[in-house]
Amino acid sequence: MLFILSAVLFAVGVAAGWGASGSIQEMLVKEIQGLGQMSQDLRQSDHPEMSFFIFIFLNNSIKAILVMFAGILFGLIPLVFIAVNGMVIGFLLNVVDSNGGNLSELIIKGLLPHGIIEIPVILIACAYGLVLGGMVFKSMFPGGNRGSGIKGQWRDLWRKTGTASLWIVLLLFIAAIIESTITLWLMS
Repeated sequence: MLFILSAVLFAVGVAAGWGASGSIQEMLVKEIQGLGQMSQDLRQSDHPEMSFFIFIFLNNSIKAILVMFAGILFGLIPLVFIAVNGMVIGFLLNVVDSNGGNLSELIIKGLLPHGIIEIPVILIACAYGLVLGGMVFKSMFPGGNRGSGIKGQWRDLWRKTGTASLWIVLLLFIAAIIESTITLWLMS
């Protein structure tokens, strides 16, 4: 259920990014410029593929795990994170389309090879963050959920979140390999 909510928020973010204007557009431009500068720096390194891999893997893994566990702050950070990521992608797609670029090529060559793994994994991380936020709310309000039952639910959730963290990092490792090799090659 929360995976679906994450996916819907991501899609809404993509649509909002596509139509962004004003201060939101300025924020997205700065984000994309920062990524563009980082990309140029990585391309100029002695081993661009390895540099891209390390940057992509660490950036995505650290953010995914932080978003998962930051969900404990009432689930707000995962909500914002997934929407902003969708907005960046939507804005980038709109810029490419508006400037006469080949949108299909960008999606097929630039997003799909690694995104088929990366995007669902990020959605899962955000969904776990939302679950943590939901457990905080559940624990705060009196009712039949208090006592030893809620402690067991928390213990079970921490165990599942820990296991999910390992899988998320592993899958983002694979996505980073694809993005730093196949995607980089296809987009060159």
